Amino acid sequence: MALPCILLVDNNKTRSQQFEIILRFMEYQVETVDSSNYVSSACEFDQLFGIFVGDGINKQDAIISDIVDKAGKTPVVLLTDKGASFEVSSDFGKDIFQVLEWPVTYPVLKLITDKISVSYGQQDSGQQQAIQRSSVERRGYDRRFSALDRLKGNSQAIVNIRKAIDQVAESDATVLILGESGTGKEIIARALHDSSLRRTKLFVPINCGAIPGELLESELFGHEKGAFTGALSARQGRFEMAEGGTLFLDEIGDMPMAMQVKLLRVLQERSFERVGSNKTIHCNVRVIAATHRRLADEIKENRFREDLFYRLNVFPIEVPPLRDRVEDIPLLVKDITACMEVSNRGSVSFTNASLAVFMQYEWPGNIRELANLIERMAIIHPHKQVDVAHLPEKFQHYKVPDESSDASYSVSTKTVNTDSVDLSEKAGVTDTIENLSAGLTQLPKQGIDLKEYLTVMEGGLIRQALNECNGVVAHAAKRLNMRRTTLVEKLRKYDL
Repeated sequence: MALPCILLVDNNKTRSQQFEIILRFMEYQVETVDSSNYVSSACEFDQLFGIFVGDGINKQDAIISDIVDKAGKTPVVLLTDKGASFEVSSDFGKDIFQVLEWPVTYPVLKLITDKISVSYGQQDSGQQQAIQRSSVERRGYDRRFSALDRLKGNSQAIVNIRKAIDQVAESDATVLILGESGTGKEIIARALHDSSLRRTKLFVPINCGAIPGELLESELFGHEKGAFTGALSARQGRFEMAEGGTLFLDEIGDMPMAMQVKLLRVLQERSFERVGSNKTIHCNVRVIAATHRRLADEIKENRFREDLFYRLNVFPIEVPPLRDRVEDIPLLVKDITACMEVSNRGSVSFTNASLAVFMQYEWPGNIRELANLIERMAIIHPHKQVDVAHLPEKFQHYKVPDESSDASYSVSTKTVNTDSVDLSEKAGVTDTIENLSAGLTQLPKQGIDLKEYLTVMEGGLIRQALNECNGVVAHAAKRLNMRRTTLVEKLRKYDL
């Protein structure tokens, strides 16, 4: 899938490597060359999205001028170190699209790439068609991997999460996402951002549990030059980077108590100071937080501030573990394998029996564990169909239902709504037999069909448990002292 291509001509290897990483993150193809081989570039100049030229070409105006000539109507951006004195020659200065100072911030670079996109409307039809083609493909790529699209599933839990996102997206209310590790909390946070009025600004994530407590303040609020040992220059924090956009505080439950106090002030006052500065900076940032911890327990253990919890818990979203929405697994498997194929990380398929085993496994690592397993199978069995025998040993002891033994699997199979069950359907069909079974104390003289009797009794007890638990399958499974996945299979069996 072709993405817009940028040619980067720079003799400064460090800068070119860093800049290439940024451009690739923004989903551009990048070819990096130096002044000695730009002529032999694999990219056709007239098919490029843009050309970025570093000023470290020994100040050779002739080379820059030649690049500008070869570029034709393709925009050329001159990349120069901040504070460096470099004058653009009048011979070709008028043809330079823009001078960009390095290091560059994302908003500034995004503004330039947007201006380049607008400039394509003034180019010749051949070049314009090429760019339009790559842009359409890129938009398709972006949609394919949008966070909202990645919330796969037809279970009631996922339906409720999508509804919650729609309700709160356009608000600036603080959202707290709760769920086990690997359930996709960051995807939900990104979906909230993508659906909000802030979607044109940055989504900035930070893992509060992965950064040492003594460095977290600098990461969040930034610091001034000389604020502490190693602070060789001033630096923006994540709040400044997310200005106008969304800041995602992942694993907020692991944040040290000292930082919780400072975060609470920012949420209340919408202002902060960089480390080593007394200048107050006002911020316009929407905060989304997430944690796998039970914050109520953390508050009792004096590891989390109760006042911060109430500040964050304006609009909570609970993400169920994968074992509580096993009916979504076929869709998730299909989506994960499709993403792998698009990103050239291999391809694999799974038999009906394998998927049936997946739906019985507990998945302590949730979707992250499922994705890792699929990628591992794609490495071990590339472009093949994986059966139960090919799965790791921990999957081997599960019983494979007879109806799942087909060689292939269709994701469009009937979905069971396991969080809310219509209990009225078929309720009266076996009432007489159920009443008989309820009062049966000894074997009748005429005998009995034991299999039918046990089937009716089991169905009646399941129906009773569901009634008592208001249709919540997980609670009913506890009442019946069975695993939730086993109860889901019995719901299918009795067509409840």
